[in-house]
Amino acid sequence: MTDFITHTKETAPEGSKPILEAVQGKYGFIPNLLGNFAEAPNVLKSYTDIAAAVSQGTLSAVEQQIVLIAASRINGCEYCVAAHSAISDMQKLPADVINAVREDKVIADSKLEALRQFTKSVVSKQGWVCENTVNNFLAAGYTKAQVLEVILAITQKTLSNYANHILGTPVDQAFQPHAISLKEQAQPLAKPARKGENHASSSN
Repeated sequence: MTDFITHTKETAPEGSKPILEAVQGKYGFIPNLLGNFAEAPNVLKSYTDIAAAVSQGTLSAVEQQIVLIAASRINGCEYCVAAHSAISDMQKLPADVINAVREDKVIADSKLEALRQFTKSVVSKQGWVCENTVNNFLAAGYTKAQVLEVILAITQKTLSNYANHILGTPVDQAFQPHAISLKEQAQPLAKPARKGENHASSSN
């Protein structure tokens, strides 16, 4: 795998340094994901801006984390499931709800379960959900604006999930207590060729 640098404040490009300094000031450390994103200042800024926009929406803190964890689980991103589980713990969100999302199990609260199911459908079907899926989400008590807020949160996780897949971001020590194995969750559409292998089919 190509080596990518997990930047510190000292090694990051100039455009990323102020963002990393703000992150360290807020959390006490720089998560590996953001250290990786620092390679491209515009990507780091975009991610933190989207995350801020998600947090400022009308979805509650637990609803935000349901979307972020559910999307990450469908995408098979162990880093983001661990990170958002840790964040949920720090925010003292209901452990039974977060554990249900982590384990892909039904949430007892029917409204929150509708949110989890809607998120799963949007991610797994790449947005091509049927009208009934949207109507069921609205019938559970959510608004049309929140349909878009869910998509925004999925956008945040699509950026980080895909980057983590390619960069092989290691789970930070702070998130390790919430580490999870999703080895069989997401499978690539085509297995990458190993060095020396030729996947071209031969004609006989």
